[in-house]
Amino acid sequence: MKNLKVVFFGTPEFAKNSLEAIFHSNHKIVGVVTVADKQSGRGQKTNSSAVKKYAEEQGLKIFQPLKLRDPNFLEEIQNLEADVFVVVAFRMMPKILFEMPKLGTFNLHASLLPDYRGAAPINYAIMNGETKTGATTFFINEKIDEGNILLQESLAISPTENAGELHDRLMHLGANLIVKTLDGLAENNITEKLQPIVEHPKNAFKIFKDDTRINWNLPVESVYNFVRGLSPYPAAFTTIKINGEEKNLKIFAGTFEENNNSLIPGTLLISKKDFNISTKNGIYKPTEIQLEGKKRMSVKDFLNGFRDFENIEII
Repeated sequence: MKNLKVVFFGTPEFAKNSLEAIFHSNHKIVGVVTVADKQSGRGQKTNSSAVKKYAEEQGLKIFQPLKLRDPNFLEEIQNLEADVFVVVAFRMMPKILFEMPKLGTFNLHASLLPDYRGAAPINYAIMNGETKTGATTFFINEKIDEGNILLQESLAISPTENAGELHDRLMHLGANLIVKTLDGLAENNITEKLQPIVEHPKNAFKIFKDDTRINWNLPVESVYNFVRGLSPYPAAFTTIKINGEEKNLKIFAGTFEENNNSLIPGTLLISKKDFNISTKNGIYKPTEIQLEGKKRMSVKDFLNGFRDFENIEII
């Protein structure tokens, strides 16, 4: 098999696994491009991306450009004479960059394209109650997640799985798919396919804070899927009032039961043993929560330390 020369573009842990898989394959990584180091925390400690840390450990050549159109950066990348660029969880790339390698630039996306184009495909697949998802490699073009498909692999979503758990499974599936894609490009035995045109595509737009508020007027199973689709990050939340003080309450996990209760959606049924919230057609029962200003804990521990049962409500 021909060994391809690869430049890898990526930042978080999800991307690091793909970089590691390529490193242990027959292909050669000639450069790694990642985000610039950031200072954070009280001591303004410098933090590097997961991709940079791994690249440093393996002695790989690292680039951290502030601008991808920087002429010096573009010249340095051009001089690497890579056969292909691989992109995983990175920012938008200019045409002058993604058209540089002779075999093109391909991306890994954590969905079965054309479904769930966008920044949060893993979250939305669970939030929408999907039972199947997967990963796709595709050639990058000037439109977001719309390039020609190279390879796809699917996997089932467990009805109790949260976004963090699915993220980890797709991370490993995607890393293996990238190596298969590189092997196929090296052997010239992959036929790229146009993405199907879908009249009403399922989108996975970036999630903002306001998007994570729970709507208790929804069916109870939708609430259940919404919570697990946002767990553990960024986490679904509701607002409660305790003794007149409003606080946000994050919910990470729970169970549910459908029934024909006549309670107003969002009614909190709380006691020493129960923490139940009514929805359109049932009861949602949180099992892991985090009250604003407190640490994450089980509902059982929360109730054991709680006293104001008469003065708490969801607003």
